[in-house]
Amino acid sequence: MREQILEKATELYLNLGFKSVTMDDLAHEMGISKKTIYAHFKNKNELVEACTLHVFNVISEGIDQICSLHKNPIEELYEIKRLVMEHLKEEKASPQFQLQKYYPQIHKTLRGKQFEMMQKCTLDNVREGIAMGIYRENLDPDFIARIYFSGVTSLNDPRLFPGNRFSSAQLMDEYLEYHLRGIVTPKGRKILNQIINSNHE
Repeated sequence: MREQILEKATELYLNLGFKSVTMDDLAHEMGISKKTIYAHFKNKNELVEACTLHVFNVISEGIDQICSLHKNPIEELYEIKRLVMEHLKEEKASPQFQLQKYYPQIHKTLRGKQFEMMQKCTLDNVREGIAMGIYRENLDPDFIARIYFSGVTSLNDPRLFPGNRFSSAQLMDEYLEYHLRGIVTPKGRKILNQIINSNHE
């Protein structure tokens, strides 16, 4: 039952936002009593934390799997973007922003975990791209990894990127292309253009 509550709560939070969904809503949606939910999660705070870590772990495992395939670094970033979009495709309520606003401690913990995971993954990606001659050799991998993380996480802020103006898919696409065009060599640009063209077909 715990897993079912976790799955349904995660779906509702991504769709409607952490603030909007009450324990009553969740109980009603699942056709169970609130008492049943509280048997597994002592309060909403605990449930929100479990949901955010659940999504983080699922995405992290997927990213580890993609990285273990040792694909071309440009393709790898597009695969990771596709995976993240797949898991957050129902996201309509800026959950990261709501998390920051209403559950700052959980947001801080999650952001730390995201940074750790993305830092390693992006550092490896940049180093591999330089070694293959598809990223510029004068790059500082640590700086690129940090600036990439900083940019990706700012896409979640509706004050900067309001939902009625930008879709999350459009933001992810454009940011990834923006990032890569800044670091590729002419050899890398050919690969990037091929991927972009094939995605548009």
